[in-house]
Amino acid sequence: MTDTPPEFLDLDGTAIAVLRQDGTGPGVVWLGGFLSDMRGTKAETLAGWAARNGRAFVRHDYSGHGESGGRFADGTISKWLAESLAVFRRFTTGPQILVGSSMGAWIALRMIEELRKAGEGERIAGLVLLAPAPDFTVELMEPELGETQRRDLLEKGYFEVPSDYSPEPYVYTRALIEDGRANRVMGGPIDTHCPVHVLQGLVDPDVPHTHALKLVSLMPADDVTLSLIPDGDHRLSRPQDLDMLTRAVEAISGQAAG
Repeated sequence: MTDTPPEFLDLDGTAIAVLRQDGTGPGVVWLGGFLSDMRGTKAETLAGWAARNGRAFVRHDYSGHGESGGRFADGTISKWLAESLAVFRRFTTGPQILVGSSMGAWIALRMIEELRKAGEGERIAGLVLLAPAPDFTVELMEPELGETQRRDLLEKGYFEVPSDYSPEPYVYTRALIEDGRANRVMGGPIDTHCPVHVLQGLVDPDVPHTHALKLVSLMPADDVTLSLIPDGDHRLSRPQDLDMLTRAVEAISGQAAG
């Protein structure tokens, strides 16, 4: 893993950690998942690919994640979206390919909506989405909440769930869940105006492949490729998964350049 120190972007008093590599375009922007950080295996793999190919690459930690400031419990989709847009506008120029992992796919889709509203939609040259989890609070979490979790949300404002990926439990706040409803993207057709490649494992214990199928079905106007990985899990961090990731980014780059 790289030990390059990050730059910091101050957003309302919170330091957002950013790593960037200069290079040619279209650039690549990494958007990590819930409770992940920008120095994880997939992001490092893309950093290596970008370095070898002389491509621009930008990644950051959301507030409450990794090397950024702020408290994780204060985070919401709206907050992390605003941070991602600020990093995008400050540290990238020209067309970019957004690569979103899990929750990062939700952030990526919302970024496209906001950029298009602002007349900046042409800045997105393509999307690569890994184990995409847009609307996960509404679609995947709320229907499965037990009585104790609902009571904790009401009385404490949060509930905890053991994590398979960290010694610390996942903390889901009432603010996160309520804000998730306001950021839904899967309530109707999704039009990104760019090529999309979705990578989804069929043995993902966190995001079922049916969620990816639903997402793709909502993109009738886009050039969408869906790659289902029979033995792939949620992390998609095995060598063969990482190879698929870089090949997907290369393919989208080729489409964007063409």
